[in-house]
Amino acid sequence: MSGRPATPAWNRSTDPFAELIGEEAIARRVAEIGAQITADYGALTDGAQVVVLGVLKGSVIFLADLVRHIGLPVYLDFIGISSYGDATQSSGVVQITQDLTRPIAGKHVIIVEDIVDTGHTVHYLIENMRTRSPASVKLCSLLHKPERAERQVPIDYLGFTIPNKFVVGYGLDVAQQYRNLPFIGYVTNA
Repeated sequence: MSGRPATPAWNRSTDPFAELIGEEAIARRVAEIGAQITADYGALTDGAQVVVLGVLKGSVIFLADLVRHIGLPVYLDFIGISSYGDATQSSGVVQITQDLTRPIAGKHVIIVEDIVDTGHTVHYLIENMRTRSPASVKLCSLLHKPERAERQVPIDYLGFTIPNKFVVGYGLDVAQQYRNLPFIGYVTNA
């Protein structure tokens, strides 16, 4: 008997999604991004603290894996922001649902997002963070959907570029479900 439990069976005929990016590919890319962040911020000489800022709830799984690959001391914080609700299309109205727990003035902030879609939400978030006087603000996104972009935002650390499909898994949801998939799938009926 092996020491690791079997992975739950997904992609049953009743599941409303199909796999797009596998678990192993995600793990490799997350490790690469963590190594790049380590190299970039390890070279800084200003002594400012690095804050890894997770955007709730979709980034949580990505952020948890990512920070384990960053070989530097980092401070974690979270912000809740929404433009979807339970829908599969962005409403375009950005709403902060939970704010930071500590000031970021003078700190290097890395915003960790699950997906950059239209760009409106993350643009709002970047601009909002800049008003708080950080030393720098960079964006790390697991996914980018350029076909849907209505506003260009610089993505400093990117996991994958994907087609215009509604995706779930590895933190992303549809109506708060399927965040726990170990891979990224696309919803087949959306």
